[in-house]
Amino acid sequence: MTAAASERATVVLRYAALGLVGLMMLYPILWLVGASFKSNAEIFSEIGFWPSRFDIAAYVKGWKTSSEYTFATYFLNSFLIVVPRIVVTVISCVLVAYAFARWEFPGRKFLFSVMVTTIMLPHIILRIPQYLMFKEFGWLDGYLPLIVPSAFATDTFFVFMLVQFLRAIPRDMEEAAIIDGCNPLQLLLYVIVPLLKPAIVSVIVFQFIWTMNDFMGPLIYLSSVEKYPVSLALKMTMGATEEVEWASAIAISVVALIPSVAVFFAAQKHFIEGATSSGIKG
Repeated sequence: MTAAASERATVVLRYAALGLVGLMMLYPILWLVGASFKSNAEIFSEIGFWPSRFDIAAYVKGWKTSSEYTFATYFLNSFLIVVPRIVVTVISCVLVAYAFARWEFPGRKFLFSVMVTTIMLPHIILRIPQYLMFKEFGWLDGYLPLIVPSAFATDTFFVFMLVQFLRAIPRDMEEAAIIDGCNPLQLLLYVIVPLLKPAIVSVIVFQFIWTMNDFMGPLIYLSSVEKYPVSLALKMTMGATEEVEWASAIAISVVALIPSVAVFFAAQKHFIEGATSSGIKG
């Protein structure tokens, strides 16, 4: 066998292995979509994902829910949490990362070390003091406990990611802007933020997916059904006192995946660049 033929065989085997692994990883999603068109009996009797017939009745029933509200209300509630939280997260984390990466002030290294340490702090230990604090503020059964903490750069993973991205960016453009008379705020808005675009898109994607999937936060702070986000509404489709309509639960789960998948693919280019880049090119 020639060297060229051997190389082609290696490439074919490599892509075949990657395709097999990819199929194994995608199969649960394919099964989820296929099961949304099945009956309860068919879901538990067949391992294949292809339904015997395509029936959208599960989607219609799941969308209506067993409460007086449809899933349109719950999706709206989710976006009322997600959109403001993304906005305050981006603003606060960019400001804090800019200060850590570019400014010199007493205790900067110590404070940065403390911030990085908090990444490893389990969130569960903060639940009780946060709950008591928000109760004193009168914020229970509202969205403020789910949004306001992010306005103070409490998502330290994002701050750390932005700082590392900023440290890899040369200061040449910033120095030129300072010579041209830019103040620190103008430097941030017109020079730093455009350079941080891939990393900011990564923050948006991560925060969108994490907030849409957040179950514990809304469960603790929200008590009114009309204020529930999708994550809590999905749980209501699986009642403990009656037989679960698994087809409807699976169907609405598929619908709930659509926003996160759409955001990821819409921002895929910048997201991958922000997650893998260690600086700017050229």
